[in-house]
Amino acid sequence: MKRIFLFLATNIAVLVVMSVVLSLLGVDRFLTSAGLNLPMLLVFSLVVGFTGSIISLLISKPMAKWSTGAQVIVTPANATEVWLLNTVATLAQRAGIAMPEVAVYDGEPNAFATGAFKDSALVAVSTGLLQGMTQQEVEAVLGHEIAHIANGDMVTMTLVQGVVNTFVVFLSRVVGYAVDRALSRNDDRGPGIGYMVTVLVCQVVFGIGASMIVAWFSRHREFRADAGSARLLGSPQPMMNALARLGGVSASGLPEAMAAMGINDKPGFSALFSSHPPLEERIAALRGQV
Repeated sequence: MKRIFLFLATNIAVLVVMSVVLSLLGVDRFLTSAGLNLPMLLVFSLVVGFTGSIISLLISKPMAKWSTGAQVIVTPANATEVWLLNTVATLAQRAGIAMPEVAVYDGEPNAFATGAFKDSALVAVSTGLLQGMTQQEVEAVLGHEIAHIANGDMVTMTLVQGVVNTFVVFLSRVVGYAVDRALSRNDDRGPGIGYMVTVLVCQVVFGIGASMIVAWFSRHREFRADAGSARLLGSPQPMMNALARLGGVSASGLPEAMAAMGINDKPGFSALFSSHPPLEERIAALRGQV
């Protein structure tokens, strides 16, 4: 969840800053000076929309290391780190990707993979995960993260985010222009305060809707990564056991929401923004592969 939050937060921040700066520079005035120039607006929206997501992708590794305090293993300090490196190397070879950086950080049971490129990625696990799971369960979690890398999930998420950002920027300015025209009969002037306020409000409102779309994709990719772990290990059972361990229940029970990993599996409005599906749904999907 943390890597998703950082990706979205950085992306939104870049998007808002760019929009404000370009508005102050008069770009919006140019787009609306003689009526709304829709082709130019679309190009403008594409540039602004994809810039935030691409920047977020390119800085994903250093941001993840900084935010979690993850320490990359260069020289293994103990038997656990030796096993961790060997396991990741084996899984990466099976998945057909280059060996990613491997890091450990202090925290509750969790793990993540990030990076702009498949052959230059990062896999990090928490001390809580290493201490609270069996080696087979940790291996399954590592397989899940390796599958994320092999599937190119971060790049795909960047494309999805870029597309929805484009629509947010585009539609916000279309609505802003319509409101501005309705508030003023002077068609010769550039965009006024009504335009600027409406654009900012719409970007926030439409951005919330865009976040739901990105969250839906994130939930979908978790099922794919679980299945990828099952393929890499040759059986879905280790991943089922790992998910059950994370949920604090047996594989045959109904897992609780796992706050440590930011998972909300309870029905309701907040579930629309969850980056992970409920644990019981993930376990049920894996059980169908047995």
